[in-house]
Amino acid sequence: MSTALSQEQRTYHLVSRTSFGPTPDELERASRMGFSAYLEEQLRPQTIPDSFVEEKVAGLKTIRLSSGELFDLYPPPNVAKERGMTGPMAMPGPRIVILELQQARLLRAVYSRRQLYEVMADFWSNHFNIFAAKGADRWLITSYDRDTIRPHALGRFKDLLRATAQSPAMLFYLDNWLSASPNPGARLGPNNRKRGLNENYAREIMELHTLGVDGGYTQKDVHEVARCFTGWTIRRPRGDGEFVFDPLIHDNREKVVLGARIAAGGGMDDGMRVIDILTRHPSTARFIAAKLARRFVSDDPPPSIVDRAAETFRQSDGDIAAVLRTIISAPEFFAPAAYKAKVKKPLEFVASALRATGADTQITPQLLRYLGRMGEPLFLAQPPTGYPDVGASWISADMLLTRMNFASDLVSNRIAGSRVRPEIADDVVSFALLAAPHGLSPTTRATLSGAEGSQAVALLIAAPEFQRR
Repeated sequence: MSTALSQEQRTYHLVSRTSFGPTPDELERASRMGFSAYLEEQLRPQTIPDSFVEEKVAGLKTIRLSSGELFDLYPPPNVAKERGMTGPMAMPGPRIVILELQQARLLRAVYSRRQLYEVMADFWSNHFNIFAAKGADRWLITSYDRDTIRPHALGRFKDLLRATAQSPAMLFYLDNWLSASPNPGARLGPNNRKRGLNENYAREIMELHTLGVDGGYTQKDVHEVARCFTGWTIRRPRGDGEFVFDPLIHDNREKVVLGARIAAGGGMDDGMRVIDILTRHPSTARFIAAKLARRFVSDDPPPSIVDRAAETFRQSDGDIAAVLRTIISAPEFFAPAAYKAKVKKPLEFVASALRATGADTQITPQLLRYLGRMGEPLFLAQPPTGYPDVGASWISADMLLTRMNFASDLVSNRIAGSRVRPEIADDVVSFALLAAPHGLSPTTRATLSGAEGSQAVALLIAAPEFQRR
């Protein structure tokens, strides 16, 4: 596409990139409000009433509970047996906690009016990834999503980084809760384990959370950061899961992080100093700007938009909304080369199909299993990198075949708990305009030749045009 985008295409592009998929109502609203007003409203989600989706999520009992309550109600099988919990009460165990969290994520992606906020909650969940099936994280992950990620999704990056650093779920996942000063005279580590420094979190906070792999840190910096975070631990990880600072296992000697001297005797403030150093480092501004530009513009975003976004990050002290405003208002965002340039991740693909077909869905295990088969079981990415945001990761033959099967099952109402609007099959032309307003390729037209009704809708959902945003 070489010519400038039309006004209709610009509106479609804006809604497509700031949501989990356009709907006729959302496109009409964005067109009526205008670009700036629509974006500003999405950047202030607290001003958007969202009672419909919250009522749906309210039916998920575990979403409201504390980590301690979740462990008491849904203990692991061995604990359930010790407590004499038998029958259906003991069967779900922690699996139901993860299941309902997955249901909540997809329900919000499909039904929330605060679409940009939900996009960013998903973005940060991957950026600060935690594998929900690791030990105590089965019970800590709900609070992590509810109390750590979501409150800061459009706030300041420093607040988000500090919240994740003090999250019991993160401390457990990257083993920092076990990291203790190796110095003579220090107390044994948590659970009376042998004293020792654990560098897992120190490495990931620099490589994945802030500076990036080429951000200018050394192995010596990893070691020093790990020393700064000794004593940041958890009280009762399989229970209330409360963050605490334990001065008796903290390394209180002097440290030097990225050239900055941290004086001896700082206690918990050593870790806070590290967070301040990292959030103000120019490599962090560029790393976060590049990841956001990759999400909203293209897999290989133009350096010019990354530069401007990084400058906004620095000037605004890490104001996430301000950085998004810079990216989404940029000429590069509306460049013809960016239009339909991103391949939808499985979550984006499934949510956009449900939104486009006006489906009424209860988000059943069958539907969630489709996400797993496509390669994105929610909250279950094992490496700390989370799920990738580049098209090459999502277009294998098996994954594409699964997408085609999903489209067929969805439109044919063969997915338990999900029903598409029946009139969709009666107006394929309108659905085609929603799926591909820029037109269909000759290959797609040939595929659709002779198809009608539900079959045509399924083919459109499986087509390359719909699988891109």
